[in-house]
Amino acid sequence: MNRKFFFILFGLLAGIGLVSINENFAQAASIKLTYSCFFPPTHIQSKLAESWCKEVAKRTNGKVIVDYYPGQTLTKAKQCYDGVVNGLSDIGFSVFAYNRGRFPVMEAVDLPLGYTSGKIATVVANRVYEKFQPKELQDVKAMYLHAHGPGLVHTVKKPVYSMADMKGLKFRAHGTSAQVVNALGGTSVSKPMPETYQMLQKGVVDGSVYPLESNKGWKLGEVCRYCTAAFPVAYTTTFFVVMNKDKWNSLPADMQKIISKINDEWAVKHGEAWDSSDMQGMLYFLNQGGQIIGLNSKEAAKWTKAVAPIISSYVKKANKKGLNGQQLIDYITGTLNSLQ
Repeated sequence: MNRKFFFILFGLLAGIGLVSINENFAQAASIKLTYSCFFPPTHIQSKLAESWCKEVAKRTNGKVIVDYYPGQTLTKAKQCYDGVVNGLSDIGFSVFAYNRGRFPVMEAVDLPLGYTSGKIATVVANRVYEKFQPKELQDVKAMYLHAHGPGLVHTVKKPVYSMADMKGLKFRAHGTSAQVVNALGGTSVSKPMPETYQMLQKGVVDGSVYPLESNKGWKLGEVCRYCTAAFPVAYTTTFFVVMNKDKWNSLPADMQKIISKINDEWAVKHGEAWDSSDMQGMLYFLNQGGQIIGLNSKEAAKWTKAVAPIISSYVKKANKKGLNGQQLIDYITGTLNSLQ
């Protein structure tokens, strides 16, 4: 009786040990990836990035695990792309414009062409990538792109009713938005978004250009009091989610297929989130006592004329780099006209 009990007990312990070993083996066999994002964890775009990580784990049944690092804790916004190329992170989410001149094809998407929504800007960004397959992104695996809604002029103390009001004002801006500020008569100060709040609060700049969502997402509505809704010259900013090329190529084909499907879904989610957060940002701005200023048709025409050289200058620079700048502009404007 004792011997029988002993063997039963031994079998149970061995079984438990085997299960434990198998679980540990399965966990060890999981592919671990790191994901760097500059957005703070509370921002909707960061939450979406984190949900992408969870979805990958879910659909791959835990075979691919992505550790998420928001708020520049792994790499800074400007260094994020190189961080992916060099393996500091396996995946990165940041802005093309933080490395101005490095992404000449994708730079065209950001031009002040009168964007009306993040959803449309996101479609444009991904279509440009798919059609032109830019060499500038060949050192990574482009997962997907997305872009925010209309970029508008915001100020702290002085309302901007006309281009004349822009003179003498300093604006935090970057990439194309900096060109827009300069073309309209202001002075641009190039800094990444995470530095904007303090610059506005401390008076380092008089305003900034950004989409309405940032009033809540980055709390800029707490310091800015005026928004000039210059939609005819609204620009966008294109965001990338890219992966280290060697790491991507090392993934099994079935895992690549699953992740690619998630990428297609999440690009749409990001575009829609930009628009819903624009509405929330506008309400937040107004509840903080903010004022939205419109442009009459005559003034709007002046703004449109003022930014036109930005587009023609882009075409010339693109042509010098061996690109067909006008073809890019025509494709983007044609796509915009078909969507808006």
